[in-house]
Amino acid sequence: MEDEIPLTATPQLAALEARRGVVRLHPGVMTALKLEPGDPVRLAGTRTTAAIALRAEESETWTLLYADDLTLGNLGGRDGVQVRVAPIPAGPARRVTLAGPAEVVAVVSPELLRLALLGKMVSPGDDVSLLPQDVLPTAENRSLVEAARHSLSNRMGYGWTSALVRVVDVQGADAALVGADTEVAWQDGAATAPRGGTVALRIVRPELPAAFGVPEDAPVSLDHLPTLRPQAKELEELLDLGFHHREVLARVGTAVSLGVLISGPAGSGKSALVRAVSAQVNASVRTIWAPELAALTNDAAARLLRDLAGDVQGAGPTVLLISDVEALAPRDQPGPLATVFQKVLAEALAAGAAVVCTTSKPEAVDPALRAPGRLAVQLSVPLPDLAMRREQLNVLTHPMTLADDVSLDEVAGRTPGFVVADLGALVREAAVRTALRHVGARDGAEGPLAVTMADFEDALAVVKPTSMADSTLEVAAVTLDDVGDMVEVKQVLTESVLWPLTYPDTFARLGVTPPRGVLLYGPPGCGKTYLVKAIAGTGKANVLSVKGAELLSKWVGDSERAVRELFRRAREAAPTLIFLDEVDALAPRRGQGTDGGTTDRVVAALLTELDGVEDLRNVVVIGATNRPDLIDPALLRPGRLERMVYVPPPDGPARAAILRASSRAVPLDASVDLDALGAELEGFSAADCSALIREAALAAMRDSLEAATVTAANVDTARKRVRPSLEEDQVAWLASYAESHQP
Repeated sequence: MEDEIPLTATPQLAALEARRGVVRLHPGVMTALKLEPGDPVRLAGTRTTAAIALRAEESETWTLLYADDLTLGNLGGRDGVQVRVAPIPAGPARRVTLAGPAEVVAVVSPELLRLALLGKMVSPGDDVSLLPQDVLPTAENRSLVEAARHSLSNRMGYGWTSALVRVVDVQGADAALVGADTEVAWQDGAATAPRGGTVALRIVRPELPAAFGVPEDAPVSLDHLPTLRPQAKELEELLDLGFHHREVLARVGTAVSLGVLISGPAGSGKSALVRAVSAQVNASVRTIWAPELAALTNDAAARLLRDLAGDVQGAGPTVLLISDVEALAPRDQPGPLATVFQKVLAEALAAGAAVVCTTSKPEAVDPALRAPGRLAVQLSVPLPDLAMRREQLNVLTHPMTLADDVSLDEVAGRTPGFVVADLGALVREAAVRTALRHVGARDGAEGPLAVTMADFEDALAVVKPTSMADSTLEVAAVTLDDVGDMVEVKQVLTESVLWPLTYPDTFARLGVTPPRGVLLYGPPGCGKTYLVKAIAGTGKANVLSVKGAELLSKWVGDSERAVRELFRRAREAAPTLIFLDEVDALAPRRGQGTDGGTTDRVVAALLTELDGVEDLRNVVVIGATNRPDLIDPALLRPGRLERMVYVPPPDGPARAAILRASSRAVPLDASVDLDALGAELEGFSAADCSALIREAALAAMRDSLEAATVTAANVDTARKRVRPSLEEDQVAWLASYAESHQP
């Protein structure tokens, strides 16, 4: 009999490992059982299950098994349950059958389900989460784990991280590992194709249906895509001409290439657009998800591609839809599979089929794909602006009953950066909040439930834009009206930033080129970043935020590429506000660096993007710094960061206004005179004033955890702890610089 050790299970597992199918054991227990990190173990409690074993810290207790709540549930117990732990062979499962909620089965394909379960041990009767096993991903599976995470988020929205499915049957062993060759199936439903041999390829990753919460094969109408009418019209004209009117082309003496590349943010509806247009022109659609195809061996992938090319020949009007094509034809390291793919693409086009490839990273696609005769037609799906988001919300909420207080205009204004899938997740989350509220009330009312504005407020707190998650400024619930004092500064920013983004037609009508950029400079802590957040909240524009140093890389060419990518995304998302914090680190004076010319090349790339051959329409750049003298002078000339705005340290009335804004949620005693306090805080920046209020509240808590208000005595105590941070020499120098650079 196998060696086994009795342990006590406890739910003490890191949050980043929870529900990933792993447990942690003391290193001594691992040694006694002859286990290495990543080996499978059998866990026998009230029920028997299996998991992947990892080492706990040396300081942890020998007798404890560290597991999450899901594993404890599979063991049939809770904290303190006795568990017998034994090693088991790491054999792969031949087939795993699962069951889940109808809404999960409808939107998660078996292929995607397999990706979510890769590297997990499964046993019949277990509940497993859709969170990929990313604690110990192999090099081969790392990209697939990220692809699964992204796709699940697009399909299911916020709720995918808490969804559970149940293991019905495992073929191969009582407990086995889900691998790349495991066949995964829904109970009484679809299954993945077995690996090896001739396979009917079915690799799908739809985008828009997930936003609406309908099955991936459900028909999608162009009415569901009101924001993509121009792209739909162009694609429909091309496919209709190529499929149904070739004789007209022959009479003209030409032919049309039906290779199309559609680029746009993930979740923006690219695949749904292709399916909807294909239905309009009576064409069938064959769909492929490129990342999973690229994960196969070169021989297997090439065989599938050749079979696919043979299938479309003589099949009538057919559209071959390839999602995330950069996985098959990467720009940097195109391999043998990329060559096979290009040949298959050419054969499919020659056979009269249409090949439509989608990507959210056009810069990562091999340029050879865009050659004439291949993907010659290129369409771009933009990030929705305010009007587009309002129109899409109207479609998404059409089946719902909305309360009288719901303002879709306000919801659209508070969702910059949201793509169609994000808006769908937002609407779905608001509806779930409505249902939970109704269930909690148990009022027994019948008929449709009304979604309220409060439900949308709660949904906005948890649903965030996925398309710009890595560089999006959090849009604060403040506007320029909430910024005390700074009348001249707010006027300049309104004219230079808000007007070009809000009224571009007026500038065009008057023949005026709007300012391209603004430089905010002033002492540290005086509200430069807060001003930008207020502008973002006022203008309701898409906002991209980057600290200067984040774009710098030691690898030659990477920094310039990052700058180009930043401005490309800004053009696609226009109207857009780009915020460059600490811009002096990104664009210092050229010729003075010791980094081999990296910063000089970055400055050149930044200057070219701001005022180069390619026009920067409906994009405004704001830079912030407390050292304007270090910035390259070429960046400050007209056509670039031409408006220089000095943000001075707050005076007495401004400090009082900042104190009032910072204490809006703090119950102040009547003895606290903010006007008098503001007049006394000489040398305090805006950040210092906020810190003073925070420290006063903490002082009240130190006196008594039952304190109801913050008193003047608490404020006096806080003043002894919080010191002014403004330096007189720096403030005087910046004031002198501002005076000498006034227009």
